[in-house]
Amino acid sequence: MNIVVVESPAKAKTINKYLGPGYEVLASFGHIRDLPAKDGSVDPDANFRMIWEVDERAQKRINDIARAVKSADKLILATDPDREGEAISWHVLEVLKEKKALKDQEIERVVFNAITKQAVSEAMKNPRKIDHALVDAYLARRALDYLVGFTLSPVLWRKLPGARSAGRVQSVALRLVCDRELEIEKFITREYWSLVATLATPRNETFEARLVGADGKKIQRLDIGTGQEAEDFKKALETAAFKVASVEAKPARRNPPPPFTTSTLQQEASRKLGFAPAHTMRIAQRLYEGIDIGGETVGLITYMRTDGIDMAPEAITGIRSMIGKNYGKDYVPDAPRRYQNKSKNAQEAHEAIRPTEASRTPRDVKGSLDSDQARLYELIWNRAVASQMQSAELERTTVDIEAKVASRLLELRATGQVIKFDGFLTLYQEGQDDDTDDEDGKRLPAMSQGEPLKKESISATQHFTEPPPRFTEASLVKRMEELGIGRPSTYASILAVLKDRGYTRLDKKRLVPEDKGRLVVAFLESFFQKYVEYDFTASLEEQLDRISANELEWHKFLRDFWDDFIAAVGDIKDLRITQVLDALNELLGPHVFPKREDGGEPRQCPNCGEGQLSLKVGRFGAFVGCSRYPECRYTRQLAPSSNGGDSATRVLGQDPETGLDVSVRGGRFGPYVQLGEGSKEEKPKRAGLPKGMTPDDIDLEKALGLLSLPRDVGKDPESGEMITAGIGRFGSYVKLGKTYANLEPGDDVLNIGLNRAVALIADKKLNPGKSRRFGADPGRSLGDHPDKGGPIIVKNGRYGAYVSHDGVNATLPADKTPDNITLEEAVGLIDARIAAGGGSKKKKAAPKAAKGEMADRPAAKAKKAAKTASAEKGEAIAKPKPAARKTKSKASGSAAKSKSVSRPPVAKPEPKRKVAN
Repeated sequence: MNIVVVESPAKAKTINKYLGPGYEVLASFGHIRDLPAKDGSVDPDANFRMIWEVDERAQKRINDIARAVKSADKLILATDPDREGEAISWHVLEVLKEKKALKDQEIERVVFNAITKQAVSEAMKNPRKIDHALVDAYLARRALDYLVGFTLSPVLWRKLPGARSAGRVQSVALRLVCDRELEIEKFITREYWSLVATLATPRNETFEARLVGADGKKIQRLDIGTGQEAEDFKKALETAAFKVASVEAKPARRNPPPPFTTSTLQQEASRKLGFAPAHTMRIAQRLYEGIDIGGETVGLITYMRTDGIDMAPEAITGIRSMIGKNYGKDYVPDAPRRYQNKSKNAQEAHEAIRPTEASRTPRDVKGSLDSDQARLYELIWNRAVASQMQSAELERTTVDIEAKVASRLLELRATGQVIKFDGFLTLYQEGQDDDTDDEDGKRLPAMSQGEPLKKESISATQHFTEPPPRFTEASLVKRMEELGIGRPSTYASILAVLKDRGYTRLDKKRLVPEDKGRLVVAFLESFFQKYVEYDFTASLEEQLDRISANELEWHKFLRDFWDDFIAAVGDIKDLRITQVLDALNELLGPHVFPKREDGGEPRQCPNCGEGQLSLKVGRFGAFVGCSRYPECRYTRQLAPSSNGGDSATRVLGQDPETGLDVSVRGGRFGPYVQLGEGSKEEKPKRAGLPKGMTPDDIDLEKALGLLSLPRDVGKDPESGEMITAGIGRFGSYVKLGKTYANLEPGDDVLNIGLNRAVALIADKKLNPGKSRRFGADPGRSLGDHPDKGGPIIVKNGRYGAYVSHDGVNATLPADKTPDNITLEEAVGLIDARIAAGGGSKKKKAAPKAAKGEMADRPAAKAKKAAKTASAEKGEAIAKPKPAARKTKSKASGSAAKSKSVSRPPVAKPEPKRKVAN
């Protein structure tokens, strides 16, 4: 028997069918071990020795593999054909050696670029050994990321409370988002005008031409800067005589784009299908591993983590044959197209992403796929086939027009394009980002030089320059690829981690940096500038590629990096918080202290007029406060809040009873209303805003209503007790006695009536479990995890909605609710949470009683009953004395722990670890 090890059970099931008897295919479910998430897992002083720990959930799987291997003739490691896949195979092999499961078995490594019968059979004929250069590159990357995270994050926590952590590549990606936001804030809008004439030929065919010159001078886009200038040109054009000065038609060709790489697939799926990169990769994984089609599991696409853009010769031959059959010989180029791969990365030297069989059209497989799978497969199929089709033939026409009036000569231009032969455009046209202009003009009517033209209308249109657009997920991936940051397998997880840590959010499909994200980047740019530079990060990627090509020794690479990095960390350990805040005030000035409408000093306190505003840090993060604290208690959030309201203080009017100012403000925990300013002895009265209400919605009447909460709604018809309404820890509510009922969407805490309040309370009494006050939300099942099994549950928690699987919790993004989240989206959130090192592990279940213990259970129950009865009678029950506390020394590298137990402690076996040099 031969044992084959792959990553996923879906892949194992498919390959098992292809190999048949004599083979048993087992799944490792991805990585089986990792570096423990604590200090000391990588030791730079011991030549970067790495301590590995087998994951609890992987223990059973690795035991199953070990048992099977002991009686096997051969072990075949068939994990994915990239650096991570090579590492998984290495980890499996190392653990099996540690377990002494290997004796004389032959060990082979095979890779499949596609999960088809032919590809699997061919791979089995060409086994190789583990590529230790790829493993070394993996070890170097893993150690590098660990050392940066575990060295830099504690510094960040001490100097910038509220920040979560700083990853090596994630921090650079976050800097891209934050730098773009800073560009937007610094952008100064300029006014400009355009003039367009609608003209007609002698045959009454109309077209548009734009003013491009006047009196021998060219007019650029921003040259007409005022309405008066535009009006002068318009008056001149209204009385001008128009004629064709020249007509130029140039033939042009447009070549098809190459087939997809990981990056271009993520970009195009985002633009055309609206898929997040993580969602795209999940669907592509399923298409690669195999889909049940007509009772047979078939891999529909080749491996989806690649930088390669060429295809195998047999695939090109199949596609060209299919094109000739389905589209005609005119659509087949004379010679096959070969695309040159610009990537230097040996790790990803694979084929492009393509269908495994070009003859398997999207229409043929549509019935076997769900909607998203069908759409992504069609996108991949269209792009791959189009890449081998004939170029499109175009004709681009430029018509220059003279407009004479008095002694002036004005010049206009019209452009157009005609498709003479559509070529690959019959099947595929590349998508454009929202911020990309399509320069292709419309088709123009036939014209000849000297032909007179008639004026139909003249329009002068005002425009304003716009700042560069925020990144979409697609455009950020594109930019990262251009800069050489990250690798195909990391793009999706980088974006997911930034959102999961609360550093960015998606707003209308654009990435917006949150305040905590901007603070992290500003801190790193101020004190670790080298390590968030784009060129430096790209150079690290190039060195990792050199390691994978066996051109650089990985220990030396880590030593060179570590010596400089730890010195930089040491340089800022003694910095005072005030020094850090001064640097951040300077760097984030345009964001934190925007220009005032009255032209005053941006950092002058609007409350006392004497103090200076500055960044301050508290237990829950950074905020802006006055330098005269505690005399002046003015505070606000860093910048305008995400709901669009202004976070600065806005006075709404005066309270008619006290004469004090009533204001709406932005605080660290969200917007609120406040009465007066308070004093050292007495804090001012405050009230938070109900869910769904923004500072812009607040007027004096609503603010006074909120400050008067809780309010009496009316007496309960049955009990006669007063029902009150207010805003509490979990939102707006109505209350009768000790019964709280949360208000539902559409209910207004300021105006809710007695009948509605009675109904909510009655419903609450009938269904007490509806509220978190009476127990956790049981949630609802979305279905079983497709790879790991077990249900995925969506719940409403104390801090918002989340999905949960096997002890791992992942918060829902802002655009998702428990009602509209899908199983695949939930799987992506869970996977991203695990990839980020997050989530909590389930508590171990109590061990089952042995057979000999079964007889003791009735006695135990009787003892418990007697104990309860004694307690009810008031008898004293002697409690066993707790055991002495045990404390781990700091030298162990773990935090000290204390336990109090009532019985002799039972030693738990340590998880098995492996030290790698």
